Amino acid sequence: MKMMIEWKETLAAPLKGFRLPRYQEIPAVGLYLEQTTNYITKLLAPLQENCITGSMISNYVKKRLISSPEKKQYSREQIAYLIFITVAKNVLSLDNLKQFIQIQRETYSSQKAYDYFCDELENILFFVFGLKDRVEVVGQDSSDEKFMLRNAIIAVAHKLYLEKCFQVMRTESICEKGETV
Repeated sequence: MKMMIEWKETLAAPLKGFRLPRYQEIPAVGLYLEQTTNYITKLLAPLQENCITGSMISNYVKKRLISSPEKKQYSREQIAYLIFITVAKNVLSLDNLKQFIQIQRETYSSQKAYDYFCDELENILFFVFGLKDRVEVVGQDSSDEKFMLRNAIIAVAHKLYLEKCFQVMRTESICEKGETV
């Protein structure tokens, strides 16, 4: 029992204070490819390491998940989509991501959809990692699109939780054997 309490604290520690920038907080000036990858990687570091590369972004442009950069710079809207894609690609194929983005574009503005995504991601992550006792109701309507997004986020949160659990188990196993980590 003691071990599980220590694990929960270890698992939750990186998420304490985790918050994604809301749409208006994403840089309004265009970011070059390397700046974009560094920005997103830093934001998502508590969730996963090396989560996006320049070649991944170029591939998302090629597959038309996001539009081409203007003058080699990525806009606030493109960065918001890239943050969503980086998180959701853990549980959705690129084809499903493309369809998800198309549904969003037909239903909500980029800002509204992205801000909802941020609120819901933090809400679910904090619950799954034990930083909150319950899942909050986020948003005012209960559309099918929001329900799909919530379920994608739940899948992401549970996958991240399990990956972190296995990581802690491996680290403890190595430490018990006296090997260096």
